[in-house]
Amino acid sequence: MAKKLREQRSPANNVCFEEALGKLEMIVKELENGDLALEEALARFAEGVELSQVCLSQLNRAETTLDKILREEKGQLVEQPLVLGEEEKC
Repeated sequence: MAKKLREQRSPANNVCFEEALGKLEMIVKELENGDLALEEALARFAEGVELSQVCLSQLNRAETTLDKILREEKGQLVEQPLVLGEEEKC
């Protein structure tokens, strides 16, 4: 039954980042509420893991796109890596 639930709710159907994040937030609230049966909680947790992977993948693609934004320097386009403020804190 848990496998069936995962197949029905699988985020693999190309959801946008905002939709995946919204679903993930909803799952977290459901799990924190603690009212789910164990099997349903495990299925929702597995779905949440999949959604977090979808979000991470989309964020990584966005970062790659930003890395490829070109800056003009002496008449030539030069690729500049993205440096996030958060990375500096680590």
